[in-house]
Amino acid sequence: KQWRRKKLMAILFTPPQCSRTFSSPVFNNHVAGETTLSPHSLKLKTSSAENWCSRFRSKSLSLAFSGALALGLSLSGVGIAEAAKVGVNKPELLPKEFTSVIDVAGFLSDGQEKRIAEEISDLEKDTGFKLRVLAQNYPVTPGLAIKDYWQVDDSTIVFVADPTFGNILNFNVGASVDLDIPRSFWSRLAGKYGNMFYWKEKGEDASIEAAVMAISSCLREPVGANNCAEVY
Repeated sequence: KQWRRKKLMAILFTPPQCSRTFSSPVFNNHVAGETTLSPHSLKLKTSSAENWCSRFRSKSLSLAFSGALALGLSLSGVGIAEAAKVGVNKPELLPKEFTSVIDVAGFLSDGQEKRIAEEISDLEKDTGFKLRVLAQNYPVTPGLAIKDYWQVDDSTIVFVADPTFGNILNFNVGASVDLDIPRSFWSRLAGKYGNMFYWKEKGEDASIEAAVMAISSCLREPVGANNCAEVY
C-alpha cells in the first residue's frame, strides 16, 4: 500500500504539459510519472507555463541521474522519493578521457566498445543527436556523475544497459529527441532486444549492439508520420 501511494503521488505530481520525457520501460513511471506512452509531447501555450516546465525538467533531470540512472529503475520498481534517496554518485568510476561508451559491468569487448563509439560519432555528425551508452550492474555505477561528464542536454539519449531489473534496455530521452522520435519506439525497442529471454540467450553485449544500431537507423529516418515504425 505504501508503494502504491508513492507511485500515485509521483504520477499526480508530474504536469502533463511538460515536453521533457524519460521514455521506455525504465523512466516512464519514476521520473516523468507516466504509466503509458502518450502520442507525442504537447507544446506549451504560454510563456509562464514554459518557464514552469523548464524548472520542472531541470529538477526531473537531476532526479533521473541521482536515482534512475543509478538504479536502472524498472516499471515495477521505485518511486521518485525513493530514487532520490538511494541515488549513487561515483565519479571515480568514470574514464579519465572522454568516451561515449562506458562499460563498468564488463559486458563489452574492446572491439565492441570501439565499434559502438564509431557508430555514435558518425550518428552525431549526421543528425546532431548525441547517443551515450552506459553499461552497468547496479550498484556498480557512476550514477549522477554521468550527467556532467557527458554534458547531457535536450539532444542527448542516455542508454543505460542494466540487467538488474529484468529488461536490460533503459533510456533517458531528451526533449528535442522526443519531438522527432515516437515514444512507442523506445518501448518496442526494449521489448525486442531488452527482454530477459533475448539477452540471456544472446548475451548482454548482443542486446546493447542491436539497440545501438536500431537507434541509429531510427534517428537517420526522415521525420514523418511513419518514422521509426520498425525496430531493425
